Amino acid sequence: MIFKKPKNSLEGNTKTEKHAAVNSFDDFSVTCPRCKKALLSGDLIDTLNVCPYCSNHFRMNARQRIDMICDKDTFKERDRELLSKNIIDFPDYNKKLQNAKLESAENDAVICGTCEISGIPTAIFVMEPYFMMGSMGSVVGEKITRVFEEATQKSMPVVGFTVSGGARMQEGIISLMQMAKTSGAVKRHSDNGNLFICVLTDPTTGGVTASFAMEADIILAEPYALVAFAGPRVIEQTIRKKLPDNFQKAEFLLEKGFVDKIVARKNQKKLIAKLLKMHIRGQ
Repeated sequence: MIFKKPKNSLEGNTKTEKHAAVNSFDDFSVTCPRCKKALLSGDLIDTLNVCPYCSNHFRMNARQRIDMICDKDTFKERDRELLSKNIIDFPDYNKKLQNAKLESAENDAVICGTCEISGIPTAIFVMEPYFMMGSMGSVVGEKITRVFEEATQKSMPVVGFTVSGGARMQEGIISLMQMAKTSGAVKRHSDNGNLFICVLTDPTTGGVTASFAMEADIILAEPYALVAFAGPRVIEQTIRKKLPDNFQKAEFLLEKGFVDKIVARKNQKKLIAKLLKMHIRGQ
């Protein structure tokens, strides 16, 4: 038997901690997965989806992040009309796309545009966890590439928020090609002397981590965010060893030099605005 299921003490005993999703506040309460306390939905609204007891950062949808980071009424969306297609006729992909649109109320897994952050004109992209876990297909790659191209043309900084399960397998090699495509756009933007700030949120994995997410000039991360190429369970099953408890968490990456700073959600706009002001060209 060529593909024999490996038997080791790690398999079958690996518990995956469920990350409670707070996409809307219709439910009266939610249980924090870290401290197990019951939280009123109103408490999470007031704290930007952060547990007031243990500072666990619940996921936010892309529109919530845009409202949080952009100056009021300054965000102008672009390329919303782009839609993913079942290019390689992958089974049930059309149904998955339709379900993702209904769940997220978005056309795909990233929202791009321009805005002002503390009065500074900025290009921005924010990935959407509720659209197929922010997976990167041809539309995600195209939209991110276009926002970098606009920022390069207008000499604007780019601020990005990543959350992704990686490349979208339903689009095969076309999805993987987006890694090179977006990386090329980031490089041209950088070669023209422009700033790119990326905020890694939970989780940022796979092809997104292996391309534009880790190519920023300044890499920030939210507390406890999982940042990886392959997840810890896959690695444990491959090397047959138990990994440290905080392996691939933002705190571990900060210690190893892969992340510049861990920033709580409530402080992100203030810090990003400060960084943008420090890098205004001509000053």
